[in-house]
Parts: sequence; structure tokens; C-alpha cells
Amino acid sequence: MGFRLVTLNLNGIRSAAAKGFVEWAEQARADCMGVQEVKAQHADVAGRFERVADMDGHFHFAQKKGYSGVGVYTRHAPSDVIVGLGEPEFDDEGRYVEVRFDKPGRPLSIISCYFPSGSSGEERQAAKFRFLEVIYPHLLSLRGKREFILVGDVNIAHKEIDLKNWKGNRKNSGFLPEERAWMTRLLEEAGMVDVFRRLNDKEEQYTWWSNRGQAWAKNVGWRLDYHLATPGVAAHAKSEHIYLDKRFSDHAPLSIDYDFEL
Repeated sequence: MGFRLVTLNLNGIRSAAAKGFVEWAEQARADCMGVQEVKAQHADVAGRFERVADMDGHFHFAQKKGYSGVGVYTRHAPSDVIVGLGEPEFDDEGRYVEVRFDKPGRPLSIISCYFPSGSSGEERQAAKFRFLEVIYPHLLSLRGKREFILVGDVNIAHKEIDLKNWKGNRKNSGFLPEERAWMTRLLEEAGMVDVFRRLNDKEEQYTWWSNRGQAWAKNVGWRLDYHLATPGVAAHAKSEHIYLDKRFSDHAPLSIDYDFEL
């Protein structure tokens, strides 16, 4: 049977739904789906997007309307749901929801997380660096207690292979040396696994395209969406797929199949 986990930055759930997101989800056969940039409040989701494709949604909404927000849809009843990181600055922005599927001797979490973008200017870049400082020890601590897969829009392209125009973006948010070094530290020192890259080392494997110019048509993309997993669960990853046939967002869905069951 196995376990299919999808991550998708929706760029607004209402907008994505108008473009066919729900119909796509119904045939994607995911066991869990992490979504980011829901850009909605509880009242907008209630009665409309609480359940998608026979999966129940668990959300962390931002205080500000039409901004950020993450969710995990799941076919399986969780043992616990943790909303937020416990850091008010970022919890107000709706960036983290952790859904636990614990069994005796096997604690396991699926996390949907939306890392800040720093592209609007220095103030937001500073917030992004603060977020990286907060989430690193959080993930390190979690790793000491349980297996987990964090899915989401990390807003960092790790290596030159992970964006088309790497030479022109070395001073831009998303490909700054400090951001890339943080990701390297997460993978090498903290021992997390970039699951997609373990399965696929090819070039031009992107999940986001700017709405400017002809980025989509020319495949001038970035790989910003990840499955970041502890080694024990990462070892079960079998296949990956970036869905490009239809667009619901400026991001593409990234699916990975694992050979375990919840």
C-alpha cells in the first residue's frame, strides 16, 4: 500500500480551487497533503475546504487576512495536532502545523511549514533569518524524539542545480550564501534528508516559477518546495513526482511515495 505525501504551496486556496485544485486532489490519491499559503481564515475554509479528497484538514491560520497559513490534509486520524512553533512572531503568521501519527514504539509527525520570503526587502529578509534561527533548534530537538517529514515551501534553493539562473541570483533572497549554508547545516550537521534529491539528481527539477516574464514557458524555475525528513523515514522513500500538467498556483505539487503505512 505505502504512503503518498504531497506538498503544495496553493498561493491562495480559493484561487487554487477556482483553477481545479480540488479535482486534481481527488485523483492524486494522497494519504496526506501539506499545503502552504492558504491565504484564508477559518471562516473561509469552514464548510468548503475542511475536507478535500476524503482527507480532513488541520490548519494554522495567520492573524492577518489573506496571508500565509498552512494545513495538513490526512485520510488517517492523527494521535495529536500541534499548531504553531511557540514563537509569537511567526505563530501570528500561520507557518507551522504538525500532525502526529504515533504508534507504540513509532512516534511519527508530518509537518506542513511555510518559511518566510525575504524577497520584498531587508525587513522581511531579517525576519526570514530569525525564523531560520528559531526552527533549526526546534527541528533538532524534534529529531531527538521522533521521526518526521517536514514538507513545505522553504523559500531557499539549496544548490546551483536547484534554480535555472543561479549566477544572476547569488545576491537575491532565496539563494543567498547564508540561506544555502543554513540548508547545508540542516542536512549535514543536523542529519536531515532532502528526500527529493536522494531520489532525483537531475537538473531543471523546479517547483516554482515567477509570474514575471516567460518564466513558466521557458522553465526558468526554482526548487523551493521540499520533503525534509529524518533518516529513518527518509530511507523508505521510493519515488517522486512534480506535477506539471495543470497549474493551480505559481508552485507545482511535489509528491513522494514511501513504503510504510501510518
